[in-house]
Amino acid sequence: MTEQHQHEGEALHQVTDEIEELDKLEEDVSLMAQKIAEFRETLPAQLQNTLASVLSAQRPVNFNLSDNDPGPSSNANQEEGVVALVEDDVAHTEKIETIKQKISSNDSAMLSVVKRMKDSISDYFQNQLLLD
Repeated sequence: MTEQHQHEGEALHQVTDEIEELDKLEEDVSLMAQKIAEFRETLPAQLQNTLASVLSAQRPVNFNLSDNDPGPSSNANQEEGVVALVEDDVAHTEKIETIKQKISSNDSAMLSVVKRMKDSISDYFQNQLLLD
């Protein structure tokens, strides 16, 4: 009889563990549902803001302003702005050229580094074969 009580006790303990696990899973599902609901509420607005930001950053500058267009009407201010943009463009072009030169020199150096690595690996394996 005690053996039967022991089996019943083990079965009861197993059922209790399964119920606790089920409760934990239900709680996890509930939390996931809340998170999904929050994402559904906030994600469209975040995507819209991100898209608007990206599009405004990529919007070209319009230099063809006439005196009738809204905004500053002084041609001197417009010319100063264009000159400043051209100077910035020249500086930007120089920076790009410098970066291209650095990349080219790094590319040349990388070839020799790769060759040295291959030689080192080859030497290592040859030494390992000699030791075995």
